[in-house]
Amino acid sequence: MTIDPSRLDARPAVTSYKIGDLVRLAWSGRIRVPHFQRDFRWESQDVTRLFDSVAKGYPIGNLLFAVREPESEERFTLGRLRLTSPESGESLWVVDGQQRVISLANALSADAHPYRPFTVFYDLVAGEFLEGERGTGDRHIVPLPLLFDLPKLVTWFSAVGVPAEELLDEAVRVAVAIGQYEVPAYLVPVDDRQVLTDIFQRTNTHGRRLNRAEIFSALYGRDNRNGEEELTLGGISDSVATRTGFGRIDDDTVLAAVLARWHPEPGPDNGWDEHPAGQAEYPDEDRPTAFAEGEEALVRTVDFLIREAGVPHVSLLPYRTLLVLLTRFFAHFPHPGSNSLRLLRRLFWRLCLVGPTHGAGFFTRAIRPGDEEGSLRALLGTLPVARPPLPRLDRFRPNEAATRIVLGAWWSLRPRSLITGRVLDAQDLDAVLQQDRNAVNATPMIYPSLLTDTPHRQRCANRLLLPSDDDPVSEIPGALAHQPVGLDDATWDAVLASHLLDRDTAALAGRDADAFLEVRQERISRQLAHFVGQMAEWDYEDTPALDSLDLDDEFQDTDDADRP
Repeated sequence: MTIDPSRLDARPAVTSYKIGDLVRLAWSGRIRVPHFQRDFRWESQDVTRLFDSVAKGYPIGNLLFAVREPESEERFTLGRLRLTSPESGESLWVVDGQQRVISLANALSADAHPYRPFTVFYDLVAGEFLEGERGTGDRHIVPLPLLFDLPKLVTWFSAVGVPAEELLDEAVRVAVAIGQYEVPAYLVPVDDRQVLTDIFQRTNTHGRRLNRAEIFSALYGRDNRNGEEELTLGGISDSVATRTGFGRIDDDTVLAAVLARWHPEPGPDNGWDEHPAGQAEYPDEDRPTAFAEGEEALVRTVDFLIREAGVPHVSLLPYRTLLVLLTRFFAHFPHPGSNSLRLLRRLFWRLCLVGPTHGAGFFTRAIRPGDEEGSLRALLGTLPVARPPLPRLDRFRPNEAATRIVLGAWWSLRPRSLITGRVLDAQDLDAVLQQDRNAVNATPMIYPSLLTDTPHRQRCANRLLLPSDDDPVSEIPGALAHQPVGLDDATWDAVLASHLLDRDTAALAGRDADAFLEVRQERISRQLAHFVGQMAEWDYEDTPALDSLDLDDEFQDTDDADRP
């Protein structure tokens, strides 16, 4: 689409803002975020790095604002700040730079600083910025809002018993570096939301199409009025992660899951305003209610995956599509019976092995509201009769479904630390992933290699499932050969067994790498077959629960037949 330049009030102006002036503009309510913007996605380390770049004088990029008339006396939120739009004067609407502007305004505000990810401190002795809990406990570690207000900082020095003259020079240096740092900005005078949306898309995508969740948020999102928190796709994902410890589910999957609850075919065109006649199962439900109910169904789904299916974290989930299917099931059947849970676990693992070759709608259509048993039998009936082969073990790729199935089998062994003997849990896994949000980069920390000098190092047998801060990755091969002094024989044997090892096999690693891998590969294969057999239950009949059978009628028919 071509935009007529006459629709802009004037050509964009180029200016710059000192950070001190920029955050005060934000605090006064003059900086806004349009409804079509993506959710705030930065985490603590992102905010900390931003301030580190500012203090070092590194470039942090340009800002792009749309200049518009304010919406008088309107309450709104900016990160954790609750603000009021001024009655007069122009407002700056963020088109590009949302994460940076919100981070600066919140981390330097005493009101927002207590809330992550804006809890940033500065160590006046070490000369570095610290995030979250790392920034507490020492008198020379200063909260950023105090650093930004030097008179209050001097008073704070006195209160904590630190002579101001010892650290004041460093405090002033950093405060000036932050407050006087100039950020380049473009100002576009425009009051037409269609033009503003188009500028946003062109500026932020750089040729990349918006994904489905972003488009949905743009079409159905609302301005945040009266300072009220509005549930968003990102908010649902964050809330589910906090409530369950399952990790953060991507926004596209959250959207598909929410729509699957509301509609039997969660296709890309099924929004809140348009749907095939008679198909929507909650036609009068508004978006906030649907989002809230969708979150609850997602929580029940994740609880099932953790407690029944043996999947402790989203990083070990073979297919995201199955999360959509399960969410629809738990939306309509929030408290399934024990037999239904067993059949559902059976269905989940069979689908993991077969692979969801059809789209999500193929499976979600089988779930019929009010018919729990019929829905399960219909779902199980979609699967092929032939038993699929087990995942290959000759290559370890944790971003592929096959390897994640293997990891699920390993998790069932309750892996232990090689140093402390402690049984590791999902919190350990999530903690390592949060330290490095890129799962590919985190792979060596969670799945360390045992041997490097072998042509078969890509095998699953050459990896451990060890999400532990106690175990140095570089020392894993040596750790296998030496029982820690603090662990007794029984505990050490249990540690090795939790990784499909024993003392003889562990010792073999140092003498004959290829023989070691052959032995362990065989053990992995046997354990995987046993795990899959328990979970998928191929040899069991997919029968309904006993209480779903009308036994009274059956016996009644027999009695009638016996009568003379």
